[in-house]
Amino acid sequence: MLNMNDAYIEDLYFEFMRDPESVDAQWRTYFETSGYTPDGREPAQMSGQSRVESEPAQKPEPAPQRVQEQAQTAAQKPSPAPSPAQPTTSTQQTAPAPEPETPVKNTITPGPNDEVKRLAGLPEKIATNMEASLEVPTATSFRTLPVKALEENRAIINHFELKRGNRKLSFTHIIAWAMVRALKKFPSLNDTYGYIDGKPHRVIRKNINFGLAVDVQKKDGSRTLLVPSIKNAQDLTFEQFVGEYNNIINKARNNKLTVDDLTGTTVSLTNPGGIGTVASMPRLMSGQGLIIATGAISHPSEFKAVDPQMMKDMAVSKVMQVTSTYDHRIIQGAESGEFLRYMEQLLLGEGNFYDQIYAAYNIPFEAIKWDVDQVHYGIFHHDEREVVEKESRVLQLINAYRVRGHLYANINPLGLDNYYYPELELKYYNFTLWDLDRTFNTGGLGGVKRATLRDIIIRLWDTYCGKIGLEFMHIQEPNKKSWIRTKFEGEYATKEYEPANKLRVYKKLVQAEIFETFLHTKFLGQKRFSLEGGEALIPLLDQIIDKASSVGVEEINMGMAHRGRLNVLVNILKKSSRKIFAEFKGLKDEESVHGSGDVKYHLGESGVVQSKESGKDVRLVLASNPSHLEAVDPVVEGMTRARQHIVGDKTCDKVMPILIHGDSAFAGQGVVSETLNLANLPGYRTGGTIHIIVNNQIGFTTAPQDARSTVYCTDVAKMLQ
Repeated sequence: MLNMNDAYIEDLYFEFMRDPESVDAQWRTYFETSGYTPDGREPAQMSGQSRVESEPAQKPEPAPQRVQEQAQTAAQKPSPAPSPAQPTTSTQQTAPAPEPETPVKNTITPGPNDEVKRLAGLPEKIATNMEASLEVPTATSFRTLPVKALEENRAIINHFELKRGNRKLSFTHIIAWAMVRALKKFPSLNDTYGYIDGKPHRVIRKNINFGLAVDVQKKDGSRTLLVPSIKNAQDLTFEQFVGEYNNIINKARNNKLTVDDLTGTTVSLTNPGGIGTVASMPRLMSGQGLIIATGAISHPSEFKAVDPQMMKDMAVSKVMQVTSTYDHRIIQGAESGEFLRYMEQLLLGEGNFYDQIYAAYNIPFEAIKWDVDQVHYGIFHHDEREVVEKESRVLQLINAYRVRGHLYANINPLGLDNYYYPELELKYYNFTLWDLDRTFNTGGLGGVKRATLRDIIIRLWDTYCGKIGLEFMHIQEPNKKSWIRTKFEGEYATKEYEPANKLRVYKKLVQAEIFETFLHTKFLGQKRFSLEGGEALIPLLDQIIDKASSVGVEEINMGMAHRGRLNVLVNILKKSSRKIFAEFKGLKDEESVHGSGDVKYHLGESGVVQSKESGKDVRLVLASNPSHLEAVDPVVEGMTRARQHIVGDKTCDKVMPILIHGDSAFAGQGVVSETLNLANLPGYRTGGTIHIIVNNQIGFTTAPQDARSTVYCTDVAKMLQ
């Protein structure tokens, strides 16, 4: 059985013959044990498929080879001598002239200026394969698919993936997955035809081994086409399928394909559209029942001269030609047509096709689906009322994100919370995918007056649904709301951090992690209140101290419970780690009759650190907390108020409090709300407090849904707006 990979395997064989160490160990084992020779042995034997043949047993050798051998035999055989019973006379008839030789197939006569190059090795093998494919009786179905939904959903997925630092999805990733889904619905197209004991059979395959046509450039600059396959694609999730897809492409590009990768393909996809080809009818090789080809993605040719903006108004989608070439001995045209129709339905968004992909990539929005354009005012005549109505719906959408966008923010490291808010979806405002390219008034979003709906929604996602959840529209003072909105929708939505700052954050994270790892390794089994899972607290405090110093803060009073206290002492207040380790070793505290125990988690510390941003010294004080959890909150506020009085800080600009909480304690302990309630009273105010909540999601040994009645543990702070 010949296939597209024969030429590649033969080339590897000759490399093996020259230098066995030059090929992969799996290929060496195969060539040494299988008895492979490049003389027409079926590659299917490599994967144990030699029982199924694509032609009858004892098939005669190809006509060109037989004719050539006959011609050579005739040329070498001497002419027969005359028979003695027939005397030779002048009147005897001469023997009849031999019949003319049958010309070899495709024999040509080169012109005087033509250059002739013998096909040998890989080119000859490819030519042989192509001639062998002519023996498969095929038919081809064509279908033109609109790709607007495919384009928009891929763009959304890639927007989120790039922001996460991941690799983009290609069109082919999604099209290939649609093929797998369609093959699961129409499994007969995964079958093949062959001979067993000289009898024709249909081989019903249970596994979809999905072949991908890959154009590979060799070391000498020549190119060859390989078709490695993803095994058992029917059992993979989309995310797993993409991983296998990328892996097999990388192996092909780096010459790392194995025997298993190149055998057993049941169906394949080729994509000549990547180089602009609109449609193609690829050759179907023996051993497969189906090959799909996708053409270039472009607008229909009749719209080539139409203004792009007019095409957006007219709702003209780009299209893609898909061809299904199948073995007509076992697959009929109706089956192929149904298969392509179902592929189109999937790529238009039916069957939750894109929703499942969104779920795989943790994208908390509804996927874009194909829909009929809702514009009724025509292209050249605009109904002002309809235009105004659409503009107002865009402003409603923007306001909804400002109020509820935090519900979709990706702030839970353990996964997305299952929130669904319909007012954050385009369909709630009767927008369709055709509106994404149209321009609307933004009301000043991000400092831009007008933008396409696509740009508006992306700006809203980046601002309110990223790694920061922002809830501020309940604030009653317009100037505060305006300041927050302007900052976050403008500079912070697109803010890029300097490499030096990123490195500093990274170093602080490493310091926090190393400290916890060392304690866990060195003092295994001892009572610990570690910061594990909350290491980001250390770079956060480091940044806050720097920023506070740059705006004139000279002293910072901090309060916190036990968890993470030692890490803060060492990496923020610069307490000697030697003292910390000595306490873990159980060295006696002169003031304690029981030794150190967990007293080390009660101790406070003070010190002076230099801000790297301003170069100024900042005095830090971490208050002792011998009691439980939040008892220290009012203590720190009182310390801060006293220091402000002592240094004459009447505007509360020089001394600042920071309180560090656990999530369940902040929501559950009454002392928190009591302390918050004093915030704006003239006799107690300190000018504001920075509250940091370390959410390890196991407070009180309960899950969040069992620890509070609110969405966030911070909701109790809304009393202060």
